[in-house]
Amino acid sequence: MSKTITSTNFKFPGQKDLYHGKVREVYTLANDTLLMVATDRLSAFDVVMPKGIPYKGQILNQIATKMMKDTEDLVPNWLTAVPDPNVAIGEACEPFKVEMVIRGYMSGHAARTYKKGERMLCGVKMPEGMKENDPFPEPIITPATKAEMGDHDEDISREDIIRKGIVSESDYLQLEDYTRKLFQRGSEIASKRGLILVDTKYEFGKTKDGKIVLIDEIHTPDSSRYFYAEGYSERQKKGESQKQLSKEFVRQWLIENGFQGLEGQEVPFMSDAYIESVSERYIELYENITGETFVKADVSDIQNRIEKNVLAYLK
Repeated sequence: MSKTITSTNFKFPGQKDLYHGKVREVYTLANDTLLMVATDRLSAFDVVMPKGIPYKGQILNQIATKMMKDTEDLVPNWLTAVPDPNVAIGEACEPFKVEMVIRGYMSGHAARTYKKGERMLCGVKMPEGMKENDPFPEPIITPATKAEMGDHDEDISREDIIRKGIVSESDYLQLEDYTRKLFQRGSEIASKRGLILVDTKYEFGKTKDGKIVLIDEIHTPDSSRYFYAEGYSERQKKGESQKQLSKEFVRQWLIENGFQGLEGQEVPFMSDAYIESVSERYIELYENITGETFVKADVSDIQNRIEKNVLAYLK
């Protein structure tokens, strides 16, 4: 029996469609219902790694659904039920074809862009004289166009999104407003846990009745970058790397081993010990960001467990 779940192909009652995303499988059911299975797949540089990470799907799903509940007073979301540790069920909607990326600090992609001497990111000017991991004077929104599996998401400016008709101006202004509110709340939650929410992305959709809602994941290590608040200032002064909890540690390991998702590059071998260390880092983030002890679900037969829990809910 598998200890990780890297693919599903369930046949649920009323099932109409199945979409395989980078890390999630999305089942469309009758009555405009979506069922999302968070797998243990790991994606970096928009490439799905060959091995699953134990408990990763459970961790992502439980952080995301907890954070949805912790922000539903600010922004409506798609979620209605969590029948299994790896499953979320909610209202189907038409996703906007942009990811709303918001950055409080100059890290990751923003820092890599800055190091090249560029000062504009998605039509937003970054100040001169910044060091990597410095805070921006105000959080900046740097959207990306949504890509299908295997393709790279692309930076895009607010002006181009509106000019190309990807999102209407009125809807886009609402997305920006929701993005800033969610980032503020996420930063407050992180601060209470001794963490800094560095940057994150949000995805939104529109329901049949025209309401904009938050979809997908929120404030997880896959969609967000966190620093430990303790020692942050000292590390910045000394020019040291920040201690962080996010998927960036996987990206850095891949870069050090000659992989950035570019043509002709091969994913480096991931030993069982390395896979285990990644799983432990995900558990560490779960416990830090939620303030709760992570309870490992039964993984002796994950496929059967999910199917039983979902069928019981649907009845």
